[in-house]
Amino acid sequence: MIVHKTEAEIDRMRESSRITGLILAELETLIAPGVRTQDLDAHADRRSRELGARPAFKGYRGFPGALCVSINEEIIHGFPSSRRLREGDIVSLDFGVFYDGYYGDAARTFPVGRVEPEALRLIRIAEESFESGLLRFVEGNHLSDVSHAIQSAVEAAGFSVIRSFVGHGIGQELHEDPQLPNFGFPGRGPRIRKGLVLAVEPMIAAGRWEVDILGDGWTAVTRDRSLAAHFEETVALTDRGAEVLSRVGTKAVEPARKELPYA
Repeated sequence: MIVHKTEAEIDRMRESSRITGLILAELETLIAPGVRTQDLDAHADRRSRELGARPAFKGYRGFPGALCVSINEEIIHGFPSSRRLREGDIVSLDFGVFYDGYYGDAARTFPVGRVEPEALRLIRIAEESFESGLLRFVEGNHLSDVSHAIQSAVEAAGFSVIRSFVGHGIGQELHEDPQLPNFGFPGRGPRIRKGLVLAVEPMIAAGRWEVDILGDGWTAVTRDRSLAAHFEETVALTDRGAEVLSRVGTKAVEPARKELPYA
């Protein structure tokens, strides 16, 4: 069942999503060669609690961290660990919080130091495909219009859309109806109407779209081990149109650069 939110509920989701986006912006300033992914996780966990929120992923179905950290061919659900980022890596950070009864959820993929131009292009296309989908997040359109727009943007760039994982509704639960694939034919599925809140999240690969799950039971990687990128925002349809609830600037969080232990 699709739960359409009231304006008051969306207002509360603005705050949970703002906290999510704020912490991701802080994490971006901390990414550098040599940083341990468990230190990024510790920062996300601590800052959530400082801001009065609870990390959404920690303990969810047994997931061990506050932050999903996926490097290079890892698509989503990578575990934070003692692994250190290396020059030339790309790293996807997927993060969410629970605040005042509602969830926020977002993800970004970042370069680590100097990376290959094609890796940068993959990151850029993941975000651009989200923007293409957002243009179709309009009252009266079908959900699959968003899906088709994402797929078209990705494939026009010569990349592939991961088909094993989808975007989703979000609200009082982290994952709600409807599911939102990143591929498909237009003009299908439920119609979009005011109050719909979705986590729209293109997951794309430089190579083929097939996926393997590693032995930890969580980490999803491209079967051909090509690079993967992930971009996600929490988006609501309001009287003012599509609003990206989790999008924030970075200027206010620049001091976080000095907070990470580099042990």
